Amino acid sequence: MKCAGIIAKHTDPRAQSIVSELCQWLDAHGRGVVLDRETAALVGRPDSVVRAKMPEKCDFLIVIGGDGTLLSAARVVGMTGKPILGVNLGSLGFMTAITLDELYPVLERIFTYDFDFDERMMLVAHVHRLGERVANYTVLNDVVINKGALAKIIDIKATIGDTYLSTFKADGLIISTPTGSTGYSLAAQGPIIYPTLRSILITPICPHTLTFRPLVVPDDLVVRAELCSKETDVFLTLDGQVGFGLREGDVVEVKKAEGSLRFFRSPFRDYFTVLRTKLKWGER
Repeated sequence: MKCAGIIAKHTDPRAQSIVSELCQWLDAHGRGVVLDRETAALVGRPDSVVRAKMPEKCDFLIVIGGDGTLLSAARVVGMTGKPILGVNLGSLGFMTAITLDELYPVLERIFTYDFDFDERMMLVAHVHRLGERVANYTVLNDVVINKGALAKIIDIKATIGDTYLSTFKADGLIISTPTGSTGYSLAAQGPIIYPTLRSILITPICPHTLTFRPLVVPDDLVVRAELCSKETDVFLTLDGQVGFGLREGDVVEVKKAEGSLRFFRSPFRDYFTVLRTKLKWGER
């Protein structure tokens, strides 16, 4: 681990001093530093690269912010195999489980190769329109079909593998990874799935028929969702950050990505501790 890439939430007022101190620490320890352009602008370093090129220039990434910052960085890393160290600027995140106070002790461990990884599966989503593929995305959390605020309830025909599942009448449909089970799916009454399990979670959003419930399927199956409504205000949302407008007859095909994303595991707390802390379990 000779070179670290840094991506920070540049809109946070604390980011400038944190990144500046981190760069000085890495320089003092003889490690290379690569920053994306937004992060480099915070500290006035000229040696910046386009974010999409960062995995080519470093051995691992340090992402400073919250889970949203990490999600955007995850799409950049994709399936390059470069591990991510998620550092939270506030309270613990589900994915940014390292605090600022723990950053340098964890880096010491990384540079002495005293660490463990968590492998997180990702999803690939294709949009097919009139028989042609018109969009392609890779996500860590979820793929969501959702109607606009003023749109009527929509019909979504769901197929798993070669088998017809059902046609949902709902506000939308969430297809997520285990990592994404603590995101939008959880708010839609979906279950929490241990993040290293290999499965795909299908969660309807406010279904008109109350017997529709979240469904967990093996990760080797392909999930297809066809929009059967004429509503024009329907969107595909990727990790809650990227959007694509859908039309009647569009088919969203979702399957496991070929590679996985690697996170440095916190040496200070396990996943259940993060869950208990983040969701405030046991508090009155």
